[in-house]
Order: sequence, then structure tokens, then C-alpha cells
Amino acid sequence: MSDHDRVWFLAQLKPNSYKIAERNLARQGFQTFLPLHEEAKRNGSRFTVQTRPLFPGYLFVALDTLQGRWRAVNSTYGITRLVSLGKEPTPVPAGLVDQLMMRCNEQGVVLPSKLLKKGDRVKMAKGPFADLIATIESVTPDRRVWVLIDIMGGQTRVAVQPDQLRAV
Repeated sequence: MSDHDRVWFLAQLKPNSYKIAERNLARQGFQTFLPLHEEAKRNGSRFTVQTRPLFPGYLFVALDTLQGRWRAVNSTYGITRLVSLGKEPTPVPAGLVDQLMMRCNEQGVVLPSKLLKKGDRVKMAKGPFADLIATIESVTPDRRVWVLIDIMGGQTRVAVQPDQLRAV
């Protein structure tokens, strides 16, 4: 399938079926894309990082517009339906999936924005300060980011890596 014939659509998944849907769509020759993000979760006194879908319950599927095999996607095990605004599936705006792909690594995990600057408000995504909001104090040449976190009425200065931060 050439890139100019390929159009991306959004498929709604059955609960907890994204791996099954991806496997069955790949078996039929469809290209899929499932953007992921890392999420820190507290497990007792420890934090664990889990990889989760960026858009839970949905998966991008590329279809060749000349063949129009969208009914095969709707009948795939793990798929509920292609998202539609009418009788036929509605394509995702042009370039959206390509832009998402450029922001992801090889495993499909969305990488943090590299445009962090002094004064930006960010959310801590990993580690013991997960889910806290911080303000960037400075960014060093070795890509270490110093942030100020409000803890119990005082500001604490902490050094973190850019992949531990999410824009607010």
C-alpha cells in the first residue's frame, strides 16, 4: 500500500483486547498503531512504571482507500467498530498519526517534549514525586532538569531527567 493511498482510521476496541486486535489485524495485512505512555503507579511503598495505551480503548488502523476493506476491520476479533460519523468510517485528520509516530520511540511509547524551559509547569511522571506539579528552575547542558516542587509549604529543588516530566 503506498503512502498516498493509506488513510488512518480509529478503531474502538473491546475491553482489554488491544493485543488481540493488533495481532488479528496484522494477520489480515492491516497496519496498526497504538501509541503508549509510561505511567507511574504507587504499589504499597514502591513505585512501578507501567506502559499503558495513550488512548485507552482505541487503536489506529491504516486502510488502503482504493480497496476499502473497512468491513473486514469491523468483523475482526477484538474490534468493536471503526469510529463513524454516519454510515461509513470517518478518517482521522491527515498527518495526525504521522505526527504521533514521530513523537514515539520504536516501541510506540510517546517521548517527552524536549522543549523544556525555565518557568514551565510540569507534572512529575515517575519516581517518588509522581503526579506532583513542579516548576522548571533550569535545564543543564547534560539534559538534567532542575525543578521546584512545593512540599508541605516549602519549595524543594530536585534534579530529574526530561523523560520523568510531562507538560501540564
